[in-house]
Amino acid sequence: QVRLVESGGGLVQPGGSLRLSCAASGRTFSNYNMGWFRQAPGKERVIVATINWSGGSTYYADSVKGRFTISRDNAKNTIYLQMNSLKPEDTAAYYCNINPPHANFWGQGTQVTVSS
Repeated sequence: QVRLVESGGGLVQPGGSLRLSCAASGRTFSNYNMGWFRQAPGKERVIVATINWSGGSTYYADSVKGRFTISRDNAKNTIYLQMNSLKPEDTAAYYCNINPPHANFWGQGTQVTVSS
């Protein structure tokens, strides 16, 4: 069974940092472009950052550019999202998926709450 499992979320103060991980199991995702997405309460799920299969090309939403860094370790079948200078508006459930996303690969997500 193919699974993407997100971890690393939590409660952090404004200005703090978190590192999210997305571990894939059941198949290798090293040939796939991958992405991080987030969904705030009452809002649609939106793209945060993407990375191509080799890690050589990345994209960031304007709202996180300069603060977040997406990376991947294909040997570990894992992608990461380093989040710095967190703001209250970053509060959301964060998900990983292939890019463009596939309905079968949505996991449970990991909650990030930025609050003082």
